Amino acid sequence: MASTQDTNARSLELHERLRGKIEVTSRAQARTADDLALLYTPGVAEPCRAIEADYQRSWDLTRRGNLVAVITDGTAVLGLGDIGPAAGMPVMEGKCLLFKEFGGVDAFPLCIDTHDVDEAVRTIYLISKSFGGINLEDIAAPRCFEIERRLKELCDIPVFHDDQHGTAIVTAAGLLNAVRLTGKRMGELKIVMSGAGAAGIAIANLLLDMGFGDVIACDRHGAIYEGRDNLNIAKMAFARVSNAGGVRGSLADAMRGADVFVGVSGPGLVTREMVASMNDGIVFAMANPTPEIMPEEALSAGARVVATGRSDYPNQINNVLVFPGIFKGALACRAPQITHEMEVAAAHAIASMVSDELLAPDHIIPSALDKTVADVVANAVASCYQR
Repeated sequence: MASTQDTNARSLELHERLRGKIEVTSRAQARTADDLALLYTPGVAEPCRAIEADYQRSWDLTRRGNLVAVITDGTAVLGLGDIGPAAGMPVMEGKCLLFKEFGGVDAFPLCIDTHDVDEAVRTIYLISKSFGGINLEDIAAPRCFEIERRLKELCDIPVFHDDQHGTAIVTAAGLLNAVRLTGKRMGELKIVMSGAGAAGIAIANLLLDMGFGDVIACDRHGAIYEGRDNLNIAKMAFARVSNAGGVRGSLADAMRGADVFVGVSGPGLVTREMVASMNDGIVFAMANPTPEIMPEEALSAGARVVATGRSDYPNQINNVLVFPGIFKGALACRAPQITHEMEVAAAHAIASMVSDELLAPDHIIPSALDKTVADVVANAVASCYQR
């Protein structure tokens, strides 16, 4: 496996050579005067009139029904933080490439230059009639929660913040199989989270909703519990439905006796001793590029199953297993939103891709490169929607 430094250098050279990872291609060709008359003027006036008379025809007469906007403000890009919209463009292009490669969904990157919630919501809403779905990406918490909530109220197309819900879905899928493998009991798990930003809160809420057990989320100040100081609105709402035992103290305190650890925080925050204090622990250490604890350390400390966000270890928890399929399914059935039921169905669909025969401590989740996953997820999502 190439070193991080070598990968970075090769990636920079590749981007400079490609000058962008995506391009616009035509679905028809204008070679004759008749082609021009049909594809552009005067013939194009007829589909315009048809859409004016019936807005729903926009799905049939344009590419809108297979087109997703991938939108960022550049405030939470990968592990780089607030690097600005222009610097976030390579990530958005990469996301669009993955939409097409894995789901056959066209996607277009849009980087907006604002930190203002009202301005962001207004801008995205005003362009929403050009797209079939909105994928929000790399927008910092807690602003991302408000932007997504308001856009869902305004737009008549699915709005999905992948850093929240995509991460939650793929985590839940892996955990379903880890529970199946270890024989632990759904509903009785003590789950400890490290990280309570956009991804952490979304993961925790989905695991609670799916009935895995109790969740104790920890931020830099320790365990989150109702009545604690220094909680933003999102954390206060989460505190009301989690940590049933009122656990207080540090991450190490919370992890004692835990069945599951899920990390979406930072490098090296978990020690061997903390893993050893767990109850035959399942460890999802997903901070990138350096996880909360390296897999070999967690395993040597007694972890039963270990997953990370890295591609050079088994059990990579990667959002590419989610977003191409979930949008493909939502677009196929013209769902106006991606519902909680769709998210749960997507998690179970991904988990189902690992058969009993293949299930093993180093194989609880399909490969991130498995392009058959998107159709399975799409079918599960579409089956949830009744017009």
